[in-house]
Amino acid sequence: MSVGHGHGHGHGHGHAAGRHRWRLAVAFVLIGGFFLVELAYGLVSGSLALLSDAGHMAADVVTLGAALLATRIAARPDTTGRRSYGSYRVEVFASLLAVIMMLGVALYVVLEAVGRIGETVTVASGPMLIVGALGLAVNIAALLLLRAGAAESLNVKGAYLEVVADTAGSAGVIVAGWLVAATGQPFWDTLVALAIGVFVAVRAISLGRTVFAVLGQHVPEGMDPAAVLADLAAIEGVRDVHDLHLWTLTSGMNVATVHLVTDDDSDSHAVLDRARDLLLHRHGVAHATLQVEPADHRGCDEVGW
Repeated sequence: MSVGHGHGHGHGHGHAAGRHRWRLAVAFVLIGGFFLVELAYGLVSGSLALLSDAGHMAADVVTLGAALLATRIAARPDTTGRRSYGSYRVEVFASLLAVIMMLGVALYVVLEAVGRIGETVTVASGPMLIVGALGLAVNIAALLLLRAGAAESLNVKGAYLEVVADTAGSAGVIVAGWLVAATGQPFWDTLVALAIGVFVAVRAISLGRTVFAVLGQHVPEGMDPAAVLADLAAIEGVRDVHDLHLWTLTSGMNVATVHLVTDDDSDSHAVLDRARDLLLHRHGVAHATLQVEPADHRGCDEVGW
């Protein structure tokens, strides 16, 4: 009777972000090129909304660069023998960097906006409108590139949400420029900048919750542990299921470990094959480590967690 069996199922599928690396690369070039333009015009116009959007675009450049680097590191084979799961988690840390960058930009913009309240400032609305429109076009192009990968990869999603927030910022710059031109009141520039900062912070917190759920090894979103347990218990030859653990290694790579108690006359190889196929095809578990135990086996009750 085989009492243990573990191997890597599903690694041939590849990690999700790697399949969309080219999208990250093109978006990086687009955003990086336009950042310099927006920063220069923000300084010339004196617009806080334009400068805040340039600051957010700088965060985009760093985030996209980190995401690109993470996909390359994640794809490298481990030559040290110390990283048994490879380097896939680096993509999650890249997403965490995106969260930190977004929160930093949001805090800076909000503090600058609050500091401007009551002050007399001069804002050139013409450059705001022109650069805001160009920025909106660049961001929309980047959004269309990254959208396909955002649903599959947390790493790409972090970059995508950065660009979403920046797109809103570009739209805000256009609105602020129009309001300043129409009313002659620079206060609108400050108010729109404040709204952009709050919007970016909300998006960052949402992404941060997802990142910490992965780092905390929570059950993958959309997966029901009770349903997985019931499906495994229903396999022919399985008497009991215990010590089921489900978590996400990186986007597109859900992992599971479980102990299966079998009937005395069951075929352990058949049980392993059925359990493996069920976890992979019904529940999307890319790598499963399955331990098969005969009914009279004792010892697992000693585990205290």
